Amino acid sequence: MSFFATERPPYRITTDPAQLDVDMIWGWLRGSYWAAGVSRAIVERAVQNSLSFGIFDSTAQVGFARVITDRATFAYLADVFIDDKVRGLGLATWLMQSIRSHPELQGLRRWMLGTRDAHRLYTKVGFQPLAHPEIFMEVHDPDVYKSGS
Repeated sequence: MSFFATERPPYRITTDPAQLDVDMIWGWLRGSYWAAGVSRAIVERAVQNSLSFGIFDSTAQVGFARVITDRATFAYLADVFIDDKVRGLGLATWLMQSIRSHPELQGLRRWMLGTRDAHRLYTKVGFQPLAHPEIFMEVHDPDVYKSGS
């Protein structure tokens, strides 16, 4: 099986799940505003069942994003982060450009995401506010990770 990879030395992005540092991803996500308290088991299952992208420097993973998709019509971008120690280097923009150019994610009818504070980043790669928010609905359980699921 081949995996997507791109480099911008000293950084590289890959979708090879064997290279992802699930402990690092879990450590970051459980402290985020959108996945606070998430269990390692849930993060591991989410990573395994998504098209996951890791950003690495020469020694460690420094960023992550995953795409939940059927690879035909729809993609949902989730769990995007860049470690604080390497922010401001353009890695988030490069990650988004790499995701949007992934060969298996071309020709999709709709991409979606939710963000509280990164609108400027996502606008750079084509995301816009919902044109018709009145047609979208959700089931949202913000306390799901508190119940031990």
